[in-house]
Amino acid sequence: MADIESQQETFSSYLDQIRKQVALLKKQNKDLKRENLRLTDKLEKAQKKQGDIFSEISESERIAMRHQVKSLISKISKHID
Repeated sequence: MADIESQQETFSSYLDQIRKQVALLKKQNKDLKRENLRLTDKLEKAQKKQGDIFSEISESERIAMRHQVKSLISKISKHID
C-alpha cells in the first residue's frame, strides 16, 4: 500500500512539474508573439520608408542611376578581367 502511495506522490510531483513547464512555455509563447508583432510593425515602417525613397525619385533620375550602376559594373568587370 505504501508503494502505491509513493508512486502516486511521484506521479503528482511529475504532473506538477509538467504543469509548471506548460505554464512557462505558454508565457514564453505569449511574449514571443508580442515581440513578433513589435518587430513586424518595425519592419513594415522600414519598408514604407524604403518605398517612399524610391517613389520620390523621378523616372529620369532612376534611369540615370541605373546607367551609373551599369557603368560602374562594367568598369569593375574590365578591371577584374
